[in-house]
Amino acid sequence: MTELHELRVLVVGAGRGLGRGVATAFAESGADVVAVARDGASLGALTDTYPTIRTHVADATDAAAARHMLAEYRPNTVIVVAGATPVMGELVQHSWETFSVNWDADVKIAFTWAREALVTPLPRGSRVVIVSSGAALNGSPLSGGYAGAKSTQRFIAQYAHLESERAGLGITFTTVMPRMTPAGDVGRAGIRAYARQAGLTEGAFIEQLGPVITPELAGRAMIDLLAVDPADSAAAYVLTGAGLAPLT
Repeated sequence: MTELHELRVLVVGAGRGLGRGVATAFAESGADVVAVARDGASLGALTDTYPTIRTHVADATDAAAARHMLAEYRPNTVIVVAGATPVMGELVQHSWETFSVNWDADVKIAFTWAREALVTPLPRGSRVVIVSSGAALNGSPLSGGYAGAKSTQRFIAQYAHLESERAGLGITFTTVMPRMTPAGDVGRAGIRAYARQAGLTEGAFIEQLGPVITPELAGRAMIDLLAVDPADSAAAYVLTGAGLAPLT
């Protein structure tokens, strides 16, 4: 099991929300962190507070960029949080273009980074964590193809893990599925839509969710996950305000 100070962590989608919380948690724990996002300004704000974090501005769907970063930084941990904010609306309000937003972004991002991790390949003993969503289990009728896309991310992680085992690469792929939270753009969009449908204020809707996931909690959860020996790690976890729980 790799010690925290030996980790070289590349966080894809670290500019804000849960991804930012993950990047800062590992930086505070002494890991070598590379933060990746499309928005250079958000990365600049991150390094204003955490100057040891290295940053890389890139489109997470770009396979060439992913390949370049894996070769340049040689991470032994890749955490993929990046994704698009779904267009909220009932099925009849969608076009295929709005319905498929997360297929074109989230699924492609998971595919790209899982594939490049295998092809590069990452060093033996490396971990790849793909952050999906609780919607992968429960559906999300007001977010178009979002739930199906997040479920497919989980399948991609499973396929990649099996391919790593068959090839003897020693790379562990894990899926983490956070419940809805106001801590990120996706969660806030969902809360607005479902609160409106239920005739509730956003505050009242959030209250009924129970303890919510914060960026800080997400960061601690990822550290806890990587503290587990890969041989004892579950293939997928649900993340709630109470922390991580293996999916059974």
